[in-house]
Amino acid sequence: MKVLNELSENNLEIIKTEIKSDNLVIFPTETVYGIGANALSEDAVNKIFLVKERARNNPLIVHLKDKEEITKYAKVNNSVEQKLIDSFMPGPFTLILEKKDNIPTNVTANLDTVGIRIPINEIAHKFLEYVEVPIAAPSANISSRPSGTKVSDIKDEFDNLVDYIIDGGESKIGLESTVVKVIDNTPVILRPGFITKEDIENVVGNCLVSENVLKEIDDKSKAESPGMLYRHYAPKTKCLLVYSNDTNKLKELIESNLGDKTIILGSSKLSDTSCYKFINYGDTLEDISHNIFSLLRKCDTYDANLIIIEGVEKVGLGLAIMNRLIRTSNFNYQEILK
Repeated sequence: MKVLNELSENNLEIIKTEIKSDNLVIFPTETVYGIGANALSEDAVNKIFLVKERARNNPLIVHLKDKEEITKYAKVNNSVEQKLIDSFMPGPFTLILEKKDNIPTNVTANLDTVGIRIPINEIAHKFLEYVEVPIAAPSANISSRPSGTKVSDIKDEFDNLVDYIIDGGESKIGLESTVVKVIDNTPVILRPGFITKEDIENVVGNCLVSENVLKEIDDKSKAESPGMLYRHYAPKTKCLLVYSNDTNKLKELIESNLGDKTIILGSSKLSDTSCYKFINYGDTLEDISHNIFSLLRKCDTYDANLIIIEGVEKVGLGLAIMNRLIRTSNFNYQEILK
C-alpha cells in the first residue's frame, strides 16, 4: 500500500484513475477514515464487501462533494429532509433518502433508500470533487474491528488489499456520522454521532431515537443504517462495559470484575485503581470520541485477557459513545445507578 501525504495534481490523477478503474482508495474524513469505491459501479462496490469481510445486509453510505449533487442520486421528499440537509450538510451527518435507480442495489443492501453524506473535511472534499463520481464508503476497518482514525492503525490491516491511502492525520471527531431517517415527518436517529438529538431538535423540533441504538439486532435482519448489526468496533481482547453515576459504586463494580490481566480503559478518576494496565481515554466526551477507537486497538498490544471500559451517561454525544461501546463489548454491560 502506498501512503499519499498530499493531494498534489499528480496524486489526484492517480486516485481518480484508481476510482475509475473500480479500485478502492482509503481517505480521511472528519469522523473516521473511509474505504471508498465508485458508488455507481456494482463491481467496485463488491470489492468493499470482500476486502472488509462485510455482510451484504449492511448498507453503505454514499459520499458526495456538495448539496447540489444529492438530487442526482436520491429524492428529497419533504421539507423536514430539506431542512436537515440545509442545517447539517456538509458535516458529520448522514440522511437516509429514497434512492434513485442509478445507485446499485448492493450499495443499499437491496433497500429502496440510500444514506447520503457530504463530508466537511477539506481533503475528503477535494477527493470527492476531483474523482467526479459519488463514493460509497464505510469506515476503514475489517468488519467488527474498531474504525480507523489514523493511518498507522489501519495501514497494515489493508496492506495488499488496497493500493492507496490518503493520509489526513488523525480524525477530528473519531466516531462515525449521525444517521437519520425522516419517518412521518419526524427525524429518527438510527445511529447517533457528533450531531446529537438536541442539535436536531433545535432545528426541526421533535426528534426520536431508534430503540435499536442500544439494542442487539438479529444478524438476519436488514439494517437501515451501518453500525446497527453485530458485535462491532471491537478489539480482539474480550471487553466489559460498566457504568455508574456514583464513582464509588463504579469502582466497586470494576473491582468485582478485575482479573490478573485486566486493562481499565476510562477517565482519570479511575487512574488510582490497581490493575494490570490503566489507559486514560480522556475526561470530556469530545476527548473520548476522538480517542476511543485508537485506544481500543492499543489495548490489543498488551497481553491482557479483559478490557473493562468505563461507560458514560447516555445523553448528547454520550449516547453515540455508548452506542459504539456497547457493541464493542458484544453487549456485555453492567450498570449500577444511584
